[in-house]
Amino acid sequence: MRVMTLFLSGGPAVRLSALLLLSARPPVPLSAQVPDTARAPVAADSTHRIRPMGAFLRSLLLPGWGQAATGRSVTGAVFVTWEGVTAMMTLKAQAETHYLKESGSKNLRAKRQEVQDWLVLWIFNHLFSGAEAYVSAHLQDFPRELKVQAVPGGVRVSVPAPRP
Repeated sequence: MRVMTLFLSGGPAVRLSALLLLSARPPVPLSAQVPDTARAPVAADSTHRIRPMGAFLRSLLLPGWGQAATGRSVTGAVFVTWEGVTAMMTLKAQAETHYLKESGSKNLRAKRQEVQDWLVLWIFNHLFSGAEAYVSAHLQDFPRELKVQAVPGGVRVSVPAPRP
C-alpha cells in the first residue's frame, strides 16, 4: 500500500521514477507462473482402439490379424505360425490319403482320421484366435505392468497406480 500511496501522491517526476523502477527489473515469477517441467504420463490414445467384435472378426478371418490390430504382434505371430502348420499338415495328409486310396492300402482309414484331426485343429485355431482377440480387445486398457508372484502362504499381486 505504501508504494501505491507514494505513487499516487507524488508529482509527475515521482510517478515516472516509480514506473522506471518497477519496470527496470523483471518481475519475480510466482510459483504458479513457473512452467511445469515435469512430464505427466501420457495416456494411451483410446481413439484408435479396436472394438472387441472387430478384433474377433479379423482373427476369425485370418488368425493373428486381431491380435496384431490390438498391439499384440507376438501372439498374432504364434497364431499365424500355427495356422500355417495346421494348413500344411492337413494338405499333406490329404495328399497321402489320395495316394493310399489309389494304392489300395489298409491304412486308408487311419490316414482319413489324421486328415480330420488336422482339420479340426485348423478350425479350432480360427475359433480360439477369434476368442483370444475378443478378450484382448476388451483388456486393452488393463495395465501391462501387472505382476503376480507366488509368496509363502499365498499370492501377491501388484498393480501400478498413477500418482495424483
